[in-house]
Amino acid sequence: MSTRMNRTTDRPTVPVELLLLSAGYCLHPEFVTLRGGSMRPAAYPAGFACIRHPSRGWILFDTGYSARFRELTASLPYSLYRRLTPVRLSEEATAVRQLAKLGIGAKDVGYVILSHFHADHIGGARDFPDARFLYPQAAYDAVRALGPVRATRAGFIAGLLPDAFADAATPIEREAQAADPGEGAPFQGCLDLFGDGSLISVPLPGHAAGQIGLLLSTANSRVLLCADASWSSRALRENRPPHPAAGLVMHDRAAYRDTFERLRRWQAADPKLIIVPSHCRDYFDLDGKEVRRL
Repeated sequence: MSTRMNRTTDRPTVPVELLLLSAGYCLHPEFVTLRGGSMRPAAYPAGFACIRHPSRGWILFDTGYSARFRELTASLPYSLYRRLTPVRLSEEATAVRQLAKLGIGAKDVGYVILSHFHADHIGGARDFPDARFLYPQAAYDAVRALGPVRATRAGFIAGLLPDAFADAATPIEREAQAADPGEGAPFQGCLDLFGDGSLISVPLPGHAAGQIGLLLSTANSRVLLCADASWSSRALRENRPPHPAAGLVMHDRAAYRDTFERLRRWQAADPKLIIVPSHCRDYFDLDGKEVRRL
């Protein structure tokens, strides 16, 4: 296994290969996610990352949507979720089908890391039954016991998860080691998931309880997959956080604002760090036909 020194921490890290794809997209008025944006609906890809680790193989960070989302939101109360966030998805655009086109079978995926438990991030989870699921404990604890109405408000649909998820999946806190994300990183509680510096979870609270991002290095770049801590690179770049109306679907509005500002500070302190929001058109293709590499 090859390693290299992280310029920020002076510690060895294992570089990985990173592919950015999307599995479907939803529609929202732009102003909700970008303060001062248009009233017209904008498309937001359900991005997921496919990571190739030199010894652990293929790893997913989130999964995007699947056809199960439509099936499970056909009736109340979950249909409210579907009406508020209209979803566009073809079968060819699901994560499992896209990976197959790249020669990556479902059984080749050894791990699926979930950033949080909103439906657009766990929608394809059942398509990878042989994978080991890793997740932040606080994120699952916040939704696992919710009834249908409260689950709908929290953006969680339990039926999207594999059977016996609670027994088979592993909280990242159980085995990961404490990690230093580097000078200038304004977040505490980061964890080295595999003990080799390749994938470091970064707590990004606010949008969803327990949400994490994933810090990694490729051969060319240092990347933070920031999940939904921002909905776009533009919002971070121009300091345009969501409209207050977006707070209706947030776990903690104050925590979101704090996380958003910390991301901006981190970007200023480390301009070479690439921050990738899960729904950003700068990095994710809408129709699932383009694979982007960093």
